[in-house]
Amino acid sequence: MKYLFLLYDDENVWDEMPEDKRNEIFGSYMAYSEALKKSGAFIGGEPLVHSREAKRVRQTQVQDGPFADGKEQLGGYYMIDAKNLDEALDWAARCPCAELGHVEVRPVWNIEG
Repeated sequence: MKYLFLLYDDENVWDEMPEDKRNEIFGSYMAYSEALKKSGAFIGGEPLVHSREAKRVRQTQVQDGPFADGKEQLGGYYMIDAKNLDEALDWAARCPCAELGHVEVRPVWNIEG
């Protein structure tokens, strides 16, 4: 079954973080991605640009971001294939974002049949 991991963290903390610490965290994400790939669970994933670059469209209205009410913003995602929710939650707990913010785990609805 497919699961989507939505990665939320405080962009201001990231922006204010020393470059060497950001590089260390980036390395953690690369190692995590490699582990997902080696296991065969990795389907895809990408970081997102800062939420202030986002747009929200409603009918004929376009709003500038950020949109979340709290400090944490959506910063990236992973799509994985896992046997069940427990396996997906185990992978989510190992994601570096689980320490920096939080990981929302969403089962993906299979509409292909």
